[in-house]
Amino acid sequence: MALRGIDHPFSGARPAITLSQCRQEKFVPDRDGNLTKVRLRILVALGALTLAGCSSGEPSHAAGSTPPPLPSSAPAHTASAGTPRDLATGLSVPWAIAFLPGGDALVTERDTARLLRVTPGGKVSTVGKVPGVSPAGEGGLLGVAVSPTFARDHWVFLYYSAASENRIVRFPYLGKGVSGVQTLVGGIPRGPIHNGGRLAFGPDHYLYASTGETGRGDLAQDRSSLGGKILRLTLDGKAAPGNPFGTRVWTYGHRNVQGLAWDTQGRMFASEFGQDRFDEVNRIEAGHNYGWPVVEGFGGDRKRYTPPLLTWTTDEASPSGLAYDRGSLWAAALGGTRLWQVPLSAGGSVGKPVARFTGRYGRLRAVVTAPDGSLWVSTSNRDGRGAPKQGDDRILVIPVT
Repeated sequence: MALRGIDHPFSGARPAITLSQCRQEKFVPDRDGNLTKVRLRILVALGALTLAGCSSGEPSHAAGSTPPPLPSSAPAHTASAGTPRDLATGLSVPWAIAFLPGGDALVTERDTARLLRVTPGGKVSTVGKVPGVSPAGEGGLLGVAVSPTFARDHWVFLYYSAASENRIVRFPYLGKGVSGVQTLVGGIPRGPIHNGGRLAFGPDHYLYASTGETGRGDLAQDRSSLGGKILRLTLDGKAAPGNPFGTRVWTYGHRNVQGLAWDTQGRMFASEFGQDRFDEVNRIEAGHNYGWPVVEGFGGDRKRYTPPLLTWTTDEASPSGLAYDRGSLWAAALGGTRLWQVPLSAGGSVGKPVARFTGRYGRLRAVVTAPDGSLWVSTSNRDGRGAPKQGDDRILVIPVT
């Protein structure tokens, strides 16, 4: 039995109610076909209804339930998305986008291992094929980031899947080719699924990297493993000063973080794949444990596990890239085939998400803020899970006002 009245945490303004949780554990197949034990939860409005089978201990769960509504101190929305236009077409799973100082962008293709250069006018050229990449499943050439001091050091950073591990590497980009590649971090667990792969420089000029748990949930809670984490690194790939455990690990308890972004106040956010029920946007803070595989979505011991800011059902989201622009987070949805706008208040709370372009462009993979303030968004319809249309895959430019 689904509680339609509280079916989504952002389904509209509702009177204050007291919420309780019912929970049980079962083995269910996730979206990748793996059987995983999960704790399922339902929210019951105390005094409003009684659910058969629930008790004050560990009651049962009903399908279709969602976490409690969040306080709505954020504005309805602070920006508007304009009409998208095609910038580049005929690409093959463009996974990540990072801008060079002059305004051109570097774009990775997951399955071809090609690094592309795309101008604001839409001209596409191949920088080179990255050596050592072994594309398979969800692995391949993934993240790209440009050094914040690129004018001086020319470093470009890549995250890719080798035959038996994921790696973070860098090479000096002088306008031609991919050569002189240096491995900075090896030994990141690699699997057919959940390889993480997002790279981004934070306001502190350190490199952040998301890693997946490759379908092995135990890795996410193991702080000695690089799987299921967000890492914080120096330009040389070492543990950044001030990391909470004296290692490269910044946060842990992640399933498969796919997006990283910061707002204008320097607060960090991440989008993350859930299993079959709740995808998440999290506020990322040093040393915090985000709960996987003990907790999916809301619930659990808040002293031990940091709850998400918001969740979606998996068919609404499967969130990939994440960007911040003009007061909102923008999350590219793969399974949800839409761009989510999540308004943020000055205090960092979230308002009601707005779905943009639902079903119009298929699976959306990367989203980044361009130097001119527009959003560049890539499709992922040729990744084996989409339905390619003529011109796919493509990079879209979306004005934000």
